[in-house]
Amino acid sequence: MPVKIPYNLPAIELLKGENIFVMSDLRADTQDIRPQRLLILNLMPLKISAETDFIRLLSNNPLQVELEFLRLDTHVSKNTPEEHLEMFYKTFADIKDNCYDGMIITGAPVEMLMFEEVNYWDEITSIFDWARKHVTSTLYICWASQAALYHFYGIKKKPLDKKLFGVFKHDVEDKLDPLFRGFDDEFFIPHSRHTTIEKEDILSNPAIKILSESEEAGLAILSTRGGREFYLTGHSEYSPYTLHEEYSRDCKKGLEIEIPVNYYKEDNPSNEPVVRWTGHANLLFNNWLNYYVYQETPFDVNEVKKLEDLKIQN
Repeated sequence: MPVKIPYNLPAIELLKGENIFVMSDLRADTQDIRPQRLLILNLMPLKISAETDFIRLLSNNPLQVELEFLRLDTHVSKNTPEEHLEMFYKTFADIKDNCYDGMIITGAPVEMLMFEEVNYWDEITSIFDWARKHVTSTLYICWASQAALYHFYGIKKKPLDKKLFGVFKHDVEDKLDPLFRGFDDEFFIPHSRHTTIEKEDILSNPAIKILSESEEAGLAILSTRGGREFYLTGHSEYSPYTLHEEYSRDCKKGLEIEIPVNYYKEDNPSNEPVVRWTGHANLLFNNWLNYYVYQETPFDVNEVKKLEDLKIQN
């Protein structure tokens, strides 16, 4: 089954051009199926591109997914038309009484600021707290993963000597975890960040489980509360050209930027990217939806509030 999204969302036509199966809400409403309700808090500046990236992954699964997008009240997006936000996004006031089977909170271009310096810090941490009571399982991605680990567990981010930029090989730490069913021993994830989380800080907190890491990129996937929260430091959702667009943008601005690692054929920016992460990205999101959302969530989504709050996966 595909993702159920508003019939006029721009992503529909973009993904149809890629032969991705999506279904408008007009058709989905005729099916007698209880869809999985997912909420995406989209903090990315290019919101339409991020919407398309996530819908592309979420569409490739056998479940019907009803998708809603959330925006912040305390931050004004400068790169997305207000008309688009008004039409397709909800505010926290709109959804605060709802429950959801799953939630995704994206990265944000505020990485170089201290967490408390981010102008929407109070609002986003209140959403983090809300998700623990109203969502079966939440994926925190890139900056959001660092922010949530800091908010919940006091884990501080550390600056890198240079930007981690490219596509890196990762290992699975726990091959029995359902998140990695169907995975190979090694897989790839794109990264684009200036900060990191130290492994020693994670090991000092027994509530946090390391699921995957990379010799070059460091910690990649962590979990807490028995899979009710996952922290992804990379961007498995990236499209084939996202890193290229970042690289080209910074080059045009005259910024100091290295060629993304392990990305272009023969490491030549004039060549096409070599896409080596999308197969495992689809597996990652499908396994999350199946084993940690669909298999765990109550049939009545409002019963999410009654799930064991401090369940720890051994």
